[in-house]
Amino acid sequence: MFSAEFEPAEANRRRAARSPIALNAELDGSHRTLCKVADISIGGVRLRTYSALRVGAKIWITIPIIGRVSATVKWADDYNAGCEFAEPISADVIETLHFQAGHGDAFPDSRSGK
Repeated sequence: MFSAEFEPAEANRRRAARSPIALNAELDGSHRTLCKVADISIGGVRLRTYSALRVGAKIWITIPIIGRVSATVKWADDYNAGCEFAEPISADVIETLHFQAGHGDAFPDSRSGK
């Protein structure tokens, strides 16, 4: 009989709540490499890209209001990628980004105590 110890994968490894948004952004600061921000949190972002990104790659993303930030690609499939920021983004900046984009409150449940 084969016996092995295992630890079940966490259902949600995300450290911070993400909120959906739709914004144009740039990869590596080049106007030629456009992408879409699909959701964002203080710790990371999900991008929709026009070319595949490699897991583990260090990238620069220029996001409206936030500016140019460093991130690491944590997962990628086809033309979507989840990236972790090198330094967290302020929740207030994320809120401003949502209001400027016309999306309202980025984290509605955080204020209601849910």
